[in-house]
Amino acid sequence: MSDIFNGLAAAFWLIVTLDANLVEISLRSLQVTLSALAIACVFAFPLGTWLAVQRFRLRRTAIATLNALMGLPPVVVGLVVYILLSRSGPFGVLGLLFTPTAMIIAQVIIITPLVASITHQAMRDLWAEYHDLLISLKTTKMQRIRTLIWDGRRTLLTAALAGFGRAIGEVGAIMIVGGNIDHATRVLTTAIALETGKGDFALALGLGFVLIALALAVSIVSHWLSQTEREGRW
Repeated sequence: MSDIFNGLAAAFWLIVTLDANLVEISLRSLQVTLSALAIACVFAFPLGTWLAVQRFRLRRTAIATLNALMGLPPVVVGLVVYILLSRSGPFGVLGLLFTPTAMIIAQVIIITPLVASITHQAMRDLWAEYHDLLISLKTTKMQRIRTLIWDGRRTLLTAALAGFGRAIGEVGAIMIVGGNIDHATRVLTTAIALETGKGDFALALGLGFVLIALALAVSIVSHWLSQTEREGRW
């Protein structure tokens, strides 16, 4: 119990004093996670919506594969990205290994199937509602996808939030491709792992509480934006 109280006290002190190291790590965590989320959504939203609208021979197989990819082991993703970006890998010349860019790439691979799968489930129901109208208007596939994405944006916000939660708490893949380098690639999750390994449980818990606070803050802001838009429509 003393470790928990010490962790709470450490977290409170770090936040109140705006500890420079904590601020740097937190901002880097947000930078990496939000960048990965934005890139993932660019691919996942159209993909999930397209799977809801389009009918083709291997559609069920594609959907099953997408759902299966939601369970991708992060450490395996990290290993694959590491091999691709290492000096002996095909993209080693870019020098991206042990940089925030490598961490973003790994997170994009991890969260894109999750966001796309949630998007598909939401857009499938919306497409059933809009199907007759959009068909009668003789819209193109791209017009249908854009319409569904726009009208289902509140649901897509939930999908993005799920992706953010998965990414912000990721440690295995970004530890492998980022290297947990101080002032370069250290983020909240890798810092927690490091402090736990050093036996500094109070600081590790403090960082953990900050991580939880960030996730809750994003959730609250997302909910507030959704409520504001709903009230505006009324």
